[in-house]
Amino acid sequence: MLKTPIIIINFKTYKESTGKNAVKLAKICYKVAKEKKVSIAIAPQCIDIYRVSEFISIPILSQHISAVDLGKNTGFLPPESVKKSGAIGTLLNHSEHRLKFDVLKKSVKKAREVGLKTVVCANRPSEEKKIAKLNPDFIAIEPPELIGTKVSISEAKPELITKSIKIIKSLNKKIKVLCGAGIHNKEDVKKAIELGADGILVAVGVVKARNQEAALKGLVDGLK
Repeated sequence: MLKTPIIIINFKTYKESTGKNAVKLAKICYKVAKEKKVSIAIAPQCIDIYRVSEFISIPILSQHISAVDLGKNTGFLPPESVKKSGAIGTLLNHSEHRLKFDVLKKSVKKAREVGLKTVVCANRPSEEKKIAKLNPDFIAIEPPELIGTKVSISEAKPELITKSIKIIKSLNKKIKVLCGAGIHNKEDVKKAIELGADGILVAVGVVKARNQEAALKGLVDGLK
């Protein structure tokens, strides 16, 4: 369901990816995925998952889940509810929504129990090592100082990519590794793939682009 190499677009909570704009952007992602015959997944706001799922058939991820069961949990996001809304997986531990390790451990376990794929973000090699032992489906390498900038990890810290991949694969070869933070053109994507990454996690480079479709097509060209 999440075939690699892959581009995952995190919608975050930008105006350009909220409500009707979320549907508009999701349709663009679906269109590009079909035209270019590439693997693209999206992570809209949880409240937009259901409406978006009615218009597209590419994979949808939740931006978060809560490690709780269905029941008396007002204000939380049970993974069962996320799945029933149309998501096939979830992002966890993004730099904008960091989790304590014990909570992250429970969240990955809970996601697995209900059949959700997990994409767990990590900001340094020592954290990647701990996360790899949880056996998520993907680990996204995201140095927080590069997030939202136009300086990509593949440009500024290529050695971090190779080091991280080596650490993660030494613990579990099945875990796929994504590059995030500052990705904004096809050269960034191409370099990340050449260094051994299985795909990229991107937000600003697509969501805030003046022409979202053109920006996404540019990134896709780096996969080939």
